[in-house]
Amino acid sequence: MGDYSTVIALSGKGGVGKTSLSAAIVRILTEEKPDQKILAIDADPAVGLSVALGIEVKETLDQIRLKVAEDVTEGMQETQDILAEAKFRIFDAMDESKGFAFLAIGRPEAAGCYCAINTYLRQVISMIAGEFDYVVIDGEAGIEQINRRVMEKVTHLLLVTDQSKKGMEIIRTIHDVAKELVMAEHVGAVQNRVLHPEKIDYDQIGGIPLVAVIGPDDELVSHDIDGLSTFSLPEDALILKGAREILKKMEII
Repeated sequence: MGDYSTVIALSGKGGVGKTSLSAAIVRILTEEKPDQKILAIDADPAVGLSVALGIEVKETLDQIRLKVAEDVTEGMQETQDILAEAKFRIFDAMDESKGFAFLAIGRPEAAGCYCAINTYLRQVISMIAGEFDYVVIDGEAGIEQINRRVMEKVTHLLLVTDQSKKGMEIIRTIHDVAKELVMAEHVGAVQNRVLHPEKIDYDQIGGIPLVAVIGPDDELVSHDIDGLSTFSLPEDALILKGAREILKKMEII
């Protein structure tokens, strides 16, 4: 990975708004850093980030992986050749029309373990992150990608939760595991969709610095229902204000 790459990964319980926040962070970066190379990675097999960013997925990382594997069986033997082919296909699959490139992990066709695609994603992050100034990774829910060192090269780890006890337990667990497996220079917690700010229990966050508290955003919900992208939200949308606050507090902008 390049010395100057900022790699931001979002993790936490499912259904807490990680994808919306990831998209908001990408938008703020494109506005604040128009001359920088930005990559958004949808590391959640559900492929929701593409909708939030208004991107059409041409080819997923898993589809690329399978095609490269086919090429290997047809005679491509050298590891360097395999990586070069994978890199070419990955860059070819990216959409840079909105001021950022995009890559989706995809959903493996075979049911069961995501081990192979997660291993491949870790290699890809190491291989191409240095080609970009900023990388934003919308991680899958839970701890699997942390356990498998997919997020090993992350510089900023953002743990997203709602006000639920379960959500906060999950980010504490992720934080504990990440201390050993992620080389993040900065870690922060975000409480999203907060209905009762007066009930925020800082002790439950387990010592993780709280970098933003974001209230429920009706405008965002309406956009999600209509399938509109984060780029069509007004400047004063709560999710955008929250994303800007996060990036400032984590000294990214």
